[in-house]
Amino acid sequence: MTQVFVALGANLEDPKAQLDNAVTALSALAEQDSLKVSPYYCSTPMGDVVQPDYINAVASFNTKLRPLALLDALQQIENTQGRVRKERWGPRTLDLDLLLYGDEIIDEPRLKVPHYGMKERSFVLVPLSAIAPDLVLPCKTTLRSLISDKFLAELQRLDNDH
Repeated sequence: MTQVFVALGANLEDPKAQLDNAVTALSALAEQDSLKVSPYYCSTPMGDVVQPDYINAVASFNTKLRPLALLDALQQIENTQGRVRKERWGPRTLDLDLLLYGDEIIDEPRLKVPHYGMKERSFVLVPLSAIAPDLVLPCKTTLRSLISDKFLAELQRLDNDH
């Protein structure tokens, strides 16, 4: 059994509903009573593509799935919810990124864990800290040390019950 952390993001076709549906789908991958989900946050998009703001969250759960099987399951959830991969950092109905798989460091063609950009992304670190404030990354960096006031100011927490 391994504890995993997954980032959720959406900015098309009722993003809050997309995240709610993804949380339901993730609960089917999680071992009983292990799913935790951060509050939802609104963030501005990365990159130069003009698009709506995102709603982001992070989920944590225990799973028996191996890393690539979990990646396949996450991509199946994205596809079920209408994900189309057109352009890098473009708009999407749902994006699920495997951030952490236990303390493992994975470097395979299809999967890099810890997720390559997580340390620079407020929309990952802030929700992650909401459910795992004392987390230490596999590189031995504390999550708390990565969160700046600037990161906190970049996001707007949404009131939601999911």
